[in-house]
Amino acid sequence: MTGTVVKSTGSWYVVRDAATEQLYRCRLRGKFKIKNLKVSNPLAVGDLVTFEPEQQAEGAAVITHIAPRRNYIVRRSVHTTGHAHIVGANLDQALLVVTLVSPTTSFGFIDRFLVTAEAYHIPVVLVFNKADLLDADGLAYQEEIAGMYRSLGYGSCACTASTGAGVAAVDALLDGKTSLLSGHSGVGKSTLINALVPDLDIKTAEISQFSDKGVHTTTFAEMLEVRPGTYIIDTPGIKELGLVDIKPAELAGYFPEMRALLNQCRYHNCQHVHEPGCAVREAVDAGRMALPRYDSYLSMLADDDNRH
Repeated sequence: MTGTVVKSTGSWYVVRDAATEQLYRCRLRGKFKIKNLKVSNPLAVGDLVTFEPEQQAEGAAVITHIAPRRNYIVRRSVHTTGHAHIVGANLDQALLVVTLVSPTTSFGFIDRFLVTAEAYHIPVVLVFNKADLLDADGLAYQEEIAGMYRSLGYGSCACTASTGAGVAAVDALLDGKTSLLSGHSGVGKSTLINALVPDLDIKTAEISQFSDKGVHTTTFAEMLEVRPGTYIIDTPGIKELGLVDIKPAELAGYFPEMRALLNQCRYHNCQHVHEPGCAVREAVDAGRMALPRYDSYLSMLADDDNRH
Protein backbone atom coordinates (compact mmCIF):
# COMPACT_ATOMS: atom_id res chain seq x y z
CA MET A 1 0.00 0.00 0.00
CA THR A 2 1.19 3.52 -0.75
CA GLY A 3 0.29 6.85 0.77
CA THR A 4 1.36 10.33 1.85
CA VAL A 5 2.59 11.37 5.29
CA VAL A 6 0.10 14.02 6.46
CA LYS A 7 1.37 14.46 10.01
CA SER A 8 4.58 13.75 11.89
CA THR A 9 5.05 13.83 15.65
CA GLY A 10 8.59 12.50 15.51
CA SER A 11 7.70 9.05 16.76
CA TRP A 12 4.38 8.38 15.03
CA TYR A 13 3.24 9.33 11.54
CA VAL A 14 -0.24 9.69 10.08
CA VAL A 15 -0.39 8.39 6.50
CA ARG A 16 -3.25 8.91 4.04
CA ASP A 17 -3.80 5.88 1.80
CA ALA A 18 -3.50 6.94 -1.86
CA ALA A 19 -6.33 4.61 -2.97
CA THR A 20 -8.93 4.96 -0.21
CA GLU A 21 -7.86 8.18 1.60
CA GLN A 22 -8.16 6.22 4.86
CA LEU A 23 -5.75 7.39 7.57
CA TYR A 24 -3.28 5.07 9.26
CA ARG A 25 -1.24 5.64 12.39
CA CYS A 26 2.20 4.42 11.39
CA ARG A 27 5.59 3.73 12.83
CA LEU A 28 8.86 3.32 10.98
CA ARG A 29 10.40 -0.07 10.43
CA GLY A 30 14.12 0.12 11.14
CA LYS A 31 16.28 3.17 10.51
CA PHE A 32 16.16 5.30 7.41
CA LYS A 33 19.05 7.52 6.42
CA ILE A 34 19.26 10.17 3.73
CA LYS A 35 22.50 10.06 1.80
CA ASN A 36 24.85 12.98 2.47
CA LEU A 37 22.42 14.78 4.81
CA LYS A 38 22.31 14.45 8.58
CA VAL A 39 18.72 14.96 9.68
CA SER A 40 16.88 14.80 12.97
CA ASN A 41 13.72 13.46 11.28
CA PRO A 42 14.05 10.69 8.68
CA LEU A 43 10.46 11.17 7.56
CA ALA A 44 8.60 14.42 6.83
CA VAL A 45 5.11 15.58 5.99
CA GLY A 46 4.64 15.27 2.23
CA ASP A 47 6.77 12.12 1.94
CA LEU A 48 5.40 9.34 -0.25
CA VAL A 49 5.72 5.98 1.50
CA THR A 50 4.94 2.28 1.24
CA PHE A 51 3.30 0.79 4.31
CA GLU A 52 1.79 -2.44 5.63
CA PRO A 53 -1.26 -2.54 7.95
CA GLU A 54 -0.77 -4.31 11.28
CA GLN A 55 -3.26 -7.04 12.10
CA GLN A 56 -3.39 -6.53 15.86
CA ALA A 57 -4.57 -2.92 15.83
CA GLU A 58 -7.10 -1.34 13.50
CA GLY A 59 -5.75 1.71 11.70
CA ALA A 60 -2.15 0.90 12.65
CA ALA A 61 0.58 0.26 10.08
CA VAL A 62 4.32 0.02 9.55
CA ILE A 63 6.16 2.19 7.01
CA THR A 64 8.57 0.01 5.05
CA HIS A 65 9.87 2.34 2.32
CA ILE A 66 10.25 6.08 1.60
CA ALA A 67 10.05 7.08 -2.07
CA PRO A 68 12.79 9.38 -3.44
CA ARG A 69 11.87 13.02 -2.76
CA ARG A 70 11.17 15.40 -5.62
CA ASN A 71 12.39 18.18 -3.33
CA TYR A 72 12.29 19.22 0.31
CA ILE A 73 13.01 22.23 2.47
CA VAL A 74 15.11 22.13 5.62
CA ARG A 75 16.16 24.25 8.55
CA ARG A 76 18.72 23.71 11.26
CA SER A 77 17.59 21.28 13.92
CA VAL A 78 16.85 23.01 17.22
CA HIS A 79 17.59 19.79 19.09
CA THR A 80 20.63 18.20 17.42
CA THR A 81 23.74 20.27 16.64
CA GLY A 82 25.00 19.83 13.09
CA HIS A 83 21.76 18.24 11.93
CA ALA A 84 18.97 19.46 9.68
CA HIS A 85 15.23 19.18 10.20
CA ILE A 86 13.13 18.52 7.10
CA VAL A 87 10.18 20.92 7.21
CA GLY A 88 8.24 19.44 4.26
CA ALA A 89 8.78 17.28 1.18
CA ASN A 90 7.51 17.01 -2.41
CA LEU A 91 6.37 20.63 -2.59
CA ASP A 92 4.97 22.55 -5.54
CA GLN A 93 5.68 25.88 -3.85
CA ALA A 94 6.26 27.61 -0.53
CA LEU A 95 4.31 30.58 0.79
CA LEU A 96 6.23 32.69 3.30
CA VAL A 97 3.94 34.81 5.47
CA VAL A 98 5.65 38.08 6.42
CA THR A 99 4.56 41.18 8.34
CA LEU A 100 6.03 44.67 8.48
CA VAL A 101 4.58 45.35 11.94
CA SER A 102 3.51 43.32 14.95
CA PRO A 103 5.97 41.59 14.49
CA THR A 104 8.43 42.84 11.89
CA THR A 105 9.85 40.14 9.63
CA SER A 106 13.51 40.93 8.94
CA PHE A 107 15.10 40.93 5.49
CA GLY A 108 17.60 38.44 6.89
CA PHE A 109 14.87 35.94 7.70
CA ILE A 110 13.12 36.38 4.33
CA ASP A 111 16.34 36.03 2.39
CA ARG A 112 17.47 32.94 4.30
CA PHE A 113 14.16 31.30 3.49
CA LEU A 114 14.51 32.25 -0.19
CA VAL A 115 18.08 30.93 -0.36
CA THR A 116 17.00 27.64 1.21
CA ALA A 117 14.13 27.33 -1.27
CA GLU A 118 16.45 28.19 -4.20
CA ALA A 119 18.83 25.45 -3.08
CA TYR A 120 16.05 22.88 -3.34
CA HIS A 121 14.33 24.34 -6.45
CA ILE A 122 11.10 25.37 -4.71
CA PRO A 123 9.22 28.45 -6.00
CA VAL A 124 8.32 30.98 -3.28
CA VAL A 125 5.50 33.52 -2.96
CA LEU A 126 5.67 36.18 -0.24
CA VAL A 127 2.34 36.77 1.50
CA PHE A 128 2.30 40.15 3.25
CA ASN A 129 -0.23 39.84 6.08
CA LYS A 130 -1.75 42.44 8.45
CA ALA A 131 -2.01 45.09 5.75
CA ASP A 132 -4.76 46.73 7.83
CA LEU A 133 -2.16 47.81 10.40
CA LEU A 134 -0.26 49.95 7.88
CA ASP A 135 -0.86 53.61 7.06
CA ALA A 136 -0.39 55.02 3.56
CA ASP A 137 3.39 55.29 3.96
CA GLY A 138 3.54 51.75 5.33
CA LEU A 139 1.54 50.37 2.41
CA ALA A 140 3.81 52.20 -0.04
CA TYR A 141 6.87 50.72 1.69
CA GLN A 142 5.31 47.25 1.59
CA GLU A 143 4.72 47.60 -2.15
CA GLU A 144 8.32 48.77 -2.60
CA ILE A 145 9.61 45.65 -0.84
CA ALA A 146 7.20 43.41 -2.78
CA GLY A 147 8.38 45.04 -6.01
CA MET A 148 12.02 44.39 -5.12
CA TYR A 149 11.30 40.68 -4.67
CA ARG A 150 9.05 40.50 -7.74
CA SER A 151 11.93 41.86 -9.82
CA LEU A 152 13.93 38.82 -8.67
CA GLY A 153 11.21 36.37 -9.71
CA TYR A 154 9.38 35.91 -6.40
CA GLY A 155 5.62 36.38 -6.46
CA SER A 156 3.81 38.34 -3.77
CA CYS A 157 0.38 39.29 -2.54
CA ALA A 158 -1.06 41.23 0.40
CA CYS A 159 -3.90 40.30 2.72
CA THR A 160 -5.48 40.82 6.10
CA ALA A 161 -6.28 37.32 7.28
CA SER A 162 -8.24 38.51 10.31
CA THR A 163 -10.84 40.26 8.13
CA GLY A 164 -10.61 38.04 5.05
CA ALA A 165 -9.37 40.86 2.81
CA GLY A 166 -7.12 39.51 0.07
CA VAL A 167 -7.52 35.88 1.19
CA ALA A 168 -9.16 34.94 -2.13
CA ALA A 169 -5.93 35.87 -3.94
CA VAL A 170 -3.94 33.61 -1.61
CA ASP A 171 -6.47 30.82 -2.16
CA ALA A 172 -6.06 31.13 -5.94
CA LEU A 173 -2.29 30.65 -5.56
CA LEU A 174 -2.87 27.34 -3.79
CA ASP A 175 -5.20 25.76 -6.35
CA GLY A 176 -4.16 22.25 -7.40
CA LYS A 177 -0.86 22.40 -5.53
CA THR A 178 0.85 21.20 -2.39
CA SER A 179 2.10 24.35 -0.68
CA LEU A 180 4.31 24.76 2.37
CA LEU A 181 3.11 27.63 4.57
CA SER A 182 5.80 29.10 6.79
CA GLY A 183 6.77 32.24 8.68
CA HIS A 184 7.85 33.72 12.00
CA SER A 185 5.72 33.10 15.06
CA GLY A 186 3.04 35.78 15.33
CA VAL A 187 2.67 36.69 11.66
CA GLY A 188 -0.90 35.35 11.55
CA LYS A 189 -0.27 32.05 9.82
CA SER A 190 -2.94 30.20 11.81
CA THR A 191 -5.47 32.98 11.19
CA LEU A 192 -4.72 32.76 7.46
CA ILE A 193 -5.15 28.98 7.45
CA ASN A 194 -8.49 29.28 9.25
CA ALA A 195 -9.61 31.81 6.64
CA LEU A 196 -8.51 29.50 3.81
CA VAL A 197 -10.00 26.35 5.35
CA PRO A 198 -13.15 27.45 7.24
CA ASP A 199 -14.05 23.90 8.30
CA LEU A 200 -10.56 23.31 9.61
CA ASP A 201 -11.75 21.78 12.90
CA ILE A 202 -13.64 19.10 11.00
CA LYS A 203 -10.71 18.35 8.70
CA THR A 204 -8.12 18.11 11.47
CA ALA A 205 -10.21 16.16 13.98
CA GLU A 206 -9.82 12.99 11.96
CA ILE A 207 -6.04 13.40 11.83
CA SER A 208 -5.69 14.44 15.46
CA GLN A 209 -7.30 11.27 16.79
CA PHE A 210 -4.31 9.35 15.46
CA SER A 211 -1.77 11.56 17.23
CA ASP A 212 -0.14 10.91 20.56
CA LYS A 213 -2.31 11.99 23.49
CA GLY A 214 -1.16 15.09 25.34
CA VAL A 215 0.93 16.38 22.43
CA HIS A 216 0.62 20.04 21.46
CA THR A 217 -0.26 19.62 17.80
CA THR A 218 0.99 23.08 16.83
CA THR A 219 4.58 21.94 17.38
CA PHE A 220 4.39 19.51 14.44
CA ALA A 221 3.99 19.92 10.71
CA GLU A 222 0.66 18.81 9.28
CA MET A 223 -0.82 18.54 5.78
CA LEU A 224 -4.31 20.07 5.52
CA GLU A 225 -6.70 19.57 2.63
CA VAL A 226 -8.10 22.88 1.36
CA ARG A 227 -10.15 21.00 -1.25
CA PRO A 228 -9.52 17.86 -3.33
CA GLY A 229 -6.10 18.14 -4.97
CA THR A 230 -5.14 21.28 -3.02
CA TYR A 231 -3.08 20.94 0.16
CA ILE A 232 -1.29 23.16 2.68
CA ILE A 233 1.57 21.91 4.81
CA ASP A 234 1.32 23.94 8.01
CA THR A 235 4.57 24.31 9.91
CA PRO A 236 5.32 25.59 13.42
CA GLY A 237 6.42 29.23 13.62
CA ILE A 238 10.14 29.47 12.96
CA LYS A 239 12.25 31.67 15.24
CA GLU A 240 15.49 31.14 13.36
CA LEU A 241 16.23 29.67 9.94
CA GLY A 242 19.89 28.66 9.81
CA LEU A 243 21.28 27.61 6.45
CA VAL A 244 22.00 23.92 6.04
CA ASP A 245 24.54 22.24 3.80
CA ILE A 246 25.27 25.37 1.70
CA LYS A 247 28.97 26.06 1.22
CA PRO A 248 30.19 29.69 1.25
CA ALA A 249 31.44 29.37 -2.33
CA GLU A 250 27.94 28.32 -3.46
CA LEU A 251 25.95 30.95 -1.58
CA ALA A 252 25.94 33.71 -4.22
CA GLY A 253 24.48 31.25 -6.72
CA TYR A 254 21.25 31.16 -4.71
CA PHE A 255 20.73 34.93 -5.08
CA PRO A 256 19.23 35.38 -8.58
CA GLU A 257 20.61 38.89 -9.01
CA MET A 258 24.11 37.74 -7.98
CA ARG A 259 23.91 34.57 -10.04
CA ALA A 260 23.52 36.68 -13.17
CA LEU A 261 26.85 38.42 -12.43
CA LEU A 262 29.04 35.53 -11.31
CA ASN A 263 31.02 35.23 -14.54
CA GLN A 264 31.72 38.97 -14.61
CA CYS A 265 33.96 39.22 -11.54
CA ARG A 266 37.72 39.54 -12.08
CA TYR A 267 38.42 36.45 -9.95
CA HIS A 268 36.56 33.18 -10.50
CA ASN A 269 36.57 32.47 -6.74
CA CYS A 270 35.38 35.98 -5.78
CA GLN A 271 33.34 36.00 -2.56
CA HIS A 272 32.00 39.50 -3.27
CA VAL A 273 33.24 41.04 -0.03
CA HIS A 274 36.35 43.12 -0.68
CA GLU A 275 37.93 41.68 -3.84
CA PRO A 276 38.90 44.13 -6.61
CA GLY A 277 36.93 43.93 -9.85
CA CYS A 278 33.86 42.43 -8.15
CA ALA A 279 30.80 42.80 -10.39
CA VAL A 280 28.44 42.23 -7.47
CA ARG A 281 29.88 45.04 -5.34
CA GLU A 282 29.83 47.31 -8.39
CA ALA A 283 26.12 46.49 -8.87
CA VAL A 284 25.42 47.33 -5.21
CA ASP A 285 27.30 50.64 -5.47
CA ALA A 286 25.40 51.51 -8.64
CA GLY A 287 22.02 50.65 -7.10
CA ARG A 288 21.41 47.69 -9.41
CA MET A 289 21.35 45.29 -6.44
CA ALA A 290 19.33 46.18 -3.37
CA LEU A 291 21.48 46.90 -0.33
CA PRO A 292 19.29 44.84 2.08
CA ARG A 293 19.83 41.79 -0.13
CA TYR A 294 23.60 42.32 -0.17
CA ASP A 295 23.57 42.78 3.62
CA SER A 296 21.69 39.48 3.91
CA TYR A 297 24.34 37.80 1.77
CA LEU A 298 27.16 39.12 3.99
CA SER A 299 25.28 38.00 7.11
CA MET A 300 24.82 34.49 5.74
CA LEU A 301 28.43 34.35 4.65
CA ALA A 302 29.46 35.21 8.21
CA ASP A 303 26.84 32.78 9.59
CA ASP A 304 25.35 35.50 11.81
CA ASP A 305 22.15 35.16 13.82
CA ASN A 306 19.07 36.15 11.82
CA ARG A 307 16.25 36.41 14.33
CA HIS A 308 16.15 40.21 14.35
